[in-house]
Amino acid sequence: MTETPRRTWNLVPLIGQLRSYDRAWLRGDLIAGVTVAALIVPKNLGYAGIAGIPLQNGLYAAAAGALVYAVFGSCRQISVGPSSGLAAVAASAVLAAGLVDEADVASFVAGITLASGMLFLLLAVLKMGWIARFLSRAVVTGFLFGAAIDVVIGELPKLTGTEVSGSNPIQELWSWFGTLGDTQTATVVVGVVALVVVFGLRAVAPQVPGALVLVVGGLIAAAVFDLGAKGVALVGDVPSGLPSLQLPDLQLMWDHAATTSLAAVALLLIGFSQTAGDARAFAAKHHYRIDINQESTAQGLANTASGIVQGMPVSTSLSASSLNDHSGAKTGVASLTSGVTVILTLLFLAPLFSNLPKPVLAALIIEAVVMGMMNVPEMRRLARVQRFDFWIAVAAIAGTLIFGVLAGVIIGIFLSLIWLVSVATRPKMPALGLESGTQVFREVDEHPEDTVFPDVAVIRLDGGLFFATADAFDDRLREVIQGGSGLAGVVLDCGGINFIDSQGVDKMADLVEVAHDSGVTLRLARLKPSVRATLERDGVIERLGADHIHGNIYRAVEAERSRGGGGHSGAD
Repeated sequence: MTETPRRTWNLVPLIGQLRSYDRAWLRGDLIAGVTVAALIVPKNLGYAGIAGIPLQNGLYAAAAGALVYAVFGSCRQISVGPSSGLAAVAASAVLAAGLVDEADVASFVAGITLASGMLFLLLAVLKMGWIARFLSRAVVTGFLFGAAIDVVIGELPKLTGTEVSGSNPIQELWSWFGTLGDTQTATVVVGVVALVVVFGLRAVAPQVPGALVLVVGGLIAAAVFDLGAKGVALVGDVPSGLPSLQLPDLQLMWDHAATTSLAAVALLLIGFSQTAGDARAFAAKHHYRIDINQESTAQGLANTASGIVQGMPVSTSLSASSLNDHSGAKTGVASLTSGVTVILTLLFLAPLFSNLPKPVLAALIIEAVVMGMMNVPEMRRLARVQRFDFWIAVAAIAGTLIFGVLAGVIIGIFLSLIWLVSVATRPKMPALGLESGTQVFREVDEHPEDTVFPDVAVIRLDGGLFFATADAFDDRLREVIQGGSGLAGVVLDCGGINFIDSQGVDKMADLVEVAHDSGVTLRLARLKPSVRATLERDGVIERLGADHIHGNIYRAVEAERSRGGGGHSGAD
C-alpha cells in the first residue's frame, strides 16, 4: 500500500470502510439509516423550534450533519445532527444578541454554527482535543439540566396560548403563572394530550418512536378537527426543496462578535465532549479504533456544512446513535442513508409540517429536553459519590437559570477550572503506617491499627511536584520535620510523583537543608527514574546522599531505624 492512499483513507474514513465492505452489511445499514431518519426528522423540527429558526432549517442541518460525518467520521455507528443542548445554546446566543427578525435569527444561528465548525477544524490541526476536558462531567450535567429547565419554561406559553415577559427563566415562569387566567382552552387541550401521548409512549412502549407518532397524530388532528380555526396556533409555511449555499451575514456576526465567539466556544466544548465519549464507547463495543483528531475534523466539516446551508449546530445524538447501532448499522453507509432520507423528506414531505399545531411542537420539545438533558440519575450519583461534584452541578444549574445558557457555560468553565486548581494545589499527603505482619505501608487515617513509629515519619505525596503543589508540599514536610518530638527521620514515599519541575526541585532542595538543620534525616522511597534525573541535574541527590534513596518504603524505614538503633520493624 502506498503512502498517498493510506493518507486519503485516514482523512476520508468512508473510503476505507467501502473498500472492505461486506455486502451482508448493506441490509442493516439501510434499515438503520431509514429508522434513524424516522426518529430525527420530527425531533429536528423541535430542535429548530428551540433555536427559533424556520423548521426546515433544522432538517437542512440534519441532512448536512449526517452526510458529511458519514464521509469524514471515524466512528461507524454515530449519528450526527442537531441536539437539544446545542439548540439551547443557539437560542441563548440569539437572545443575548437581541435578534427578533426571523431572517436575522436564521443567519445568526448559521453563523455561530459555521464559527464552531472552524474552531473544530482548528482543534484538529493543532491536535488540541484535550481542551474539551476543561468542562467537567459534573458541569456538563448541571449546565444541560439548567438549559433544559430554561427550554421547558420557554415552551409553556405555547401550551396555553399566552404571552410572557422576563429577562431570565425565573421571571418568565412567574410571568406565565400570571397569564393562566387568559389561556386558550383548545390550545391547552391539544398541549395536554400531546404531552400525555409523548411521555406515555415512552413509559409504556419505549420502542415506539413517540416523536413520530406525535407529529403524525398532530397533523391528523389539525386536519380532522380544524384546529387552526379553533384558535390553535400552527407552525406556518414549511417550504419544500433543498437549501441554497450561502454564507451567513458577516456584518451581523461582526456586530455581535462577542456573543458569536462565546457561543462558538460553548458549542465546541459541549459538542466535542459529547462526540468524543460516544465515539469511544461505540468503537470499544465493536472492536475498532477511532481517531479523536479525525473526529474533530468530521465535526468541524459537519458544522461548517450546516452553517453554509443555513442550518444549526450539529453533534452526536446519543439516542439516534444508539438506535443506529441497535438497528444494525455497520458503516457510515447507515449515516449516508439517513441523510438521503432527510433530503427526500425535504423534497416531498416538508409542506405537510405546515399544519403542525404549535402545542404539539412544544410537547415534542419538552419531551426531548426532559429526557435528553435532565439527567436525574446522574445528579443522584454525584450526590452519592462525590458531594462536591454535586454542588458544582447545582451551581451550573443556578447560573444557567439566573444568568442564561451562555453565561451558564462560562460559569461552568470557571467552576471546572476552580475545581482543577483546587485539586492540583492541594494534593493528598497522608501519613503511612506499617500493616502488622507485612512490609506494606498504608494510610493511617484509613487503618488506625497500623504501626506508626515515633522516630520515623512516613509521608506520601499523591501527584506531581511542580509550581502548583510545591508550596503545599513544603508546608506539609516542614510541619512534619519541625513539629515531631523525638523524630529522627522522615521517609517520603515518591511513588506518586510522576513529574517535577524547577520549582519542585527548589522546594526539595530547601527541605533537604531544613531536615539537616533540624537534625532529621530525609529519605526518599520509590523515586521514579525521570524524577531522580531531574533532581540529579540540580545537585539535590548529591546533597541528600545517594544512600538515602531506597527502592521501597520498608527498606527506607529499616535503614533509618537501624541507623538510630531502633531495631527492626517487626515485620516478617
